[in-house]
Amino acid sequence: VAVVALLFSGLMMMVGAAGLAWTNTEKFCVGCHEMRDNVYAEFKGTIHDVNRTGVHVICSDCHVPREPLPLIARKIRASMELWGHFRGTIDTKEKFEAHRTMLAHRVWDRMLETDSLECRNCHKRESMSSELQSEKARNRHARAQKEGMTCIECHFGIAHKEPDGPTPQELKAAKLEKK
Repeated sequence: VAVVALLFSGLMMMVGAAGLAWTNTEKFCVGCHEMRDNVYAEFKGTIHDVNRTGVHVICSDCHVPREPLPLIARKIRASMELWGHFRGTIDTKEKFEAHRTMLAHRVWDRMLETDSLECRNCHKRESMSSELQSEKARNRHARAQKEGMTCIECHFGIAHKEPDGPTPQELKAAKLEKK
């Protein structure tokens, strides 16, 4: 009985790991028309899609943490977001645009909470070459680091259309005021 339980547990862990890996693929992310026709369509051609270094980022690179516990927590939250898909909350361009600000704010809030963890998985501050940056970028990065800012506060329109409403900097300031 113990051997069967161990085998069953091992099998379940393998299925779970395979499921986590599969839901991190670009094919999975753009499998529904809501994502393919809206945010993925506007992502195409951006610096994270096509660039001089040949690096192509996929949805999960920016929207799913790599660390095990944050990854699992994000997957649980994402499974709850599927209800919107099944209920047709954003199944037309008009409905998606009506929810764009709320959806962006959810992502921005998470990135503010995690110090833009997903950005820092690829963009390491200590590996950035200030010599290769423009003087303007170098000054802004230095000021941002001094002021404790995180990537999303400035780079929030880099892969998707900016929504109406407050920017990540304004959202952060509003939260600080409430404290």
